[in-house]
Amino acid sequence: MIVASIDIGTNTVLLLIAKVDLGLKKIFPLVNEYRMPRIGRGVKKSKLIVPEKIESLLSVLDEYKGIIENYKCDRVILSGTNALRLANNSNSIIELIKQKYNYDLKVITGEQEAEFAYLGAISGIENSGPSMVIDIGGSSTEFIYGDDTKIIFKKSLQLGSVSSTEQFLLHSPPLFSEIGELNSEIKKSISLIDPKIIPQTVIAIAGTATTICSMVNGLKEFSEVSVDNSKLGFKDLKNLISELKLFSKEDIIKIYGSIMKGREDIILAGACILFQIMESFEIQKVTVSTRGIRYGAIINFMNNK
Repeated sequence: MIVASIDIGTNTVLLLIAKVDLGLKKIFPLVNEYRMPRIGRGVKKSKLIVPEKIESLLSVLDEYKGIIENYKCDRVILSGTNALRLANNSNSIIELIKQKYNYDLKVITGEQEAEFAYLGAISGIENSGPSMVIDIGGSSTEFIYGDDTKIIFKKSLQLGSVSSTEQFLLHSPPLFSEIGELNSEIKKSISLIDPKIIPQTVIAIAGTATTICSMVNGLKEFSEVSVDNSKLGFKDLKNLISELKLFSKEDIIKIYGSIMKGREDIILAGACILFQIMESFEIQKVTVSTRGIRYGAIINFMNNK
């Protein structure tokens, strides 16, 4: 059967269309699409997704609906994450999407988000064994430790690239003091994670990790083939941050190219989160995966069939 899985995040809305073998429990990707309407802008403070951002979301879903119909998908799965958990008007958005597209949007819990992220990430790695998956989103960061498909530990922190930028990095380029306050907050949040559970294999997923990997490797446009399962080193990330903190968001687009469009103002905060994690837990390199929640949602669907 053909399944479409849409991940509605704080910053991005991602579409995966895949051929699914229910007997073998295998996913064969056919299409991956990425859009950045950033529906969660300001949601942490206002507790609302504003009408302008709802329209942006619907515009993306209009486009995705055409792709889904073209592939004659048998099932459409929509997963909403932290921005929709925080917003007081999530129910009205769920109803609007049901009326307009007949799609059932499920706002998943932080625990479910962690599970989907983990299952999605390891689905692209052979013989994963003990692994830690780090998912830096727009308004939350998930840590998930497991052994193969068994999840042993998961923790969701209210710490993300969009929310951290809005709270701390108020200038472009940011002030030295702003970066210091952000790093202090990150260290405080990740101190809740026991360093003893960090295994040898650490996998970073979602837009922060894939974009940083692209930047480090000189890619001006995103290439899933080039990024998926590649390695990102601690020193490379440290050097990148040293550059980014000197640039305005306009400079970042000029220097790093169109791959930054929609992330130019939030990439530094996301990079700081990943850097502090790697430094605190003495992680020298992470494996970057382009898979994540949209893959995990399909795996969850298969497991419940």
